[in-house]
Amino acid sequence: MKIAILSRNPGLYSTNRLKEAGIKRGHEVVILNPLKCDLIIEKKKPQIIYNGELVTGVDAVIPRIGASVTFYGTAVVRQFEMMKIFTTIESQALVRSRDKLRSLQVLSRAGLGLPKTIFTNYSKDSEAVIDGVGGAPCIIKLLEGTQGVGVILAETKSAATSVLEAFQGLQARVIVQEFIKEAGGADIRAFVVDGVVVGAMKRQGKEGEFRSNLHRGGTAEVVELTEEEENTALKATKVLGLGVAGVDMLRSNTGPKIMEVNSSPGLEGIERATGKDIAKSIIRYIERNVD
Repeated sequence: MKIAILSRNPGLYSTNRLKEAGIKRGHEVVILNPLKCDLIIEKKKPQIIYNGELVTGVDAVIPRIGASVTFYGTAVVRQFEMMKIFTTIESQALVRSRDKLRSLQVLSRAGLGLPKTIFTNYSKDSEAVIDGVGGAPCIIKLLEGTQGVGVILAETKSAATSVLEAFQGLQARVIVQEFIKEAGGADIRAFVVDGVVVGAMKRQGKEGEFRSNLHRGGTAEVVELTEEEENTALKATKVLGLGVAGVDMLRSNTGPKIMEVNSSPGLEGIERATGKDIAKSIIRYIERNVD
């Protein structure tokens, strides 16, 4: 089988591990930069040109599309779908998960636990917005932020009002969320592949840091999920239509609260924390779906 990994950086840990796992299981693996793919849109004959040559013989695609290139990356994934090639992340699911507001609405409709969230069209009544999530402290997030960038903990109402008004003055879209104090600066990531949790880790923010992202100096350790946490991760992945996902949750006094469902979750943190071969699980997912 020939597997194409869509990645802008072949040196990334996740890209290397997926290539290594595919080769180990006897497959041919190629890495394609999605931004260098030219799409031929023609009646009943969609094709892709890469480095001047037609892309042929591909049986499956693993999209590793960064948030900054979602629009074009999704178009490339959609083109492969039009060519009847299996992809571990469907284009529509990728778009749905990248839209933070839309994904929260979908998760809410499915009855899943979420931090109380408010989104407004640049409301002038910032205090009412803050009161709506239970007051300060509260979390203010840029809709386009990733890896903890654009996420602010406002510890007082005046600070929250200032931050919110500043973002709105810049015409930046933000959401305001309740602060789950009992989480203690930690969250849980459940890694789901094909409807199964294949690994889970607890990420703890460094001292004085409320964000637990490993890119921001957080640490990770293996964790055993409760039945409710596992069911939450599986349902969230299912309602968003994702075959592979990292579901980030907070442990609260009222059960798990989903922060985000990541459609291109990194492998390094989860593999090192759990000691599990997550890349192999993704390759086996492909094998189950491709003749």
